[in-house]
Amino acid sequence: MTAALPGMRGVDHVGFTVPDLDEAERFLVDVLGAIPVYTLGEKRADDEWMATQLGVHPRTVIREIRFYRLGSGTNLEVFAYDAADGQRAQPRNSDIGGHHLALYVDDMDAAEAFLREKGVEVMGAPVRSAGASAGQRWLYFRSPWGMQFELVSFPDGKAYEAEAPVTLWHPARPAQ
Repeated sequence: MTAALPGMRGVDHVGFTVPDLDEAERFLVDVLGAIPVYTLGEKRADDEWMATQLGVHPRTVIREIRFYRLGSGTNLEVFAYDAADGQRAQPRNSDIGGHHLALYVDDMDAAEAFLREKGVEVMGAPVRSAGASAGQRWLYFRSPWGMQFELVSFPDGKAYEAEAPVTLWHPARPAQ
């Protein structure tokens, strides 16, 4: 019996909901460099499909879904919902379900300067990691709708890699 999910290859996409798809697309394309790929139209159901399949109120409507390719990494699936029972506030990192999307960059300083020039809310200054992550720098920033993103860079690797039998996947070296 296998201890892993049979046939699992890796992350196909990250999905998230935004309040304004056009605003999100401008940010994803003009700031992050995402490439629009395709769109799906409205999805609604008169039965329990939305509750059963997606865990949302059965009368919730998906207005539109847009798909993007992001660099050499994952794809993005971006939703606009009309939630029949309202929407909750964006979770913080410390909340259950809190999250962020980390983007690897070759040059942290150039990426930070670019975000600031674009008027993006940058949260603090780049942080140098320690311990097993030594060699890495990171910096959080927010999208126009408040979702947290992170820049991460470690062009010379992280400390743990020197003796690790297995390393984390690296966007700049996807075949390794």
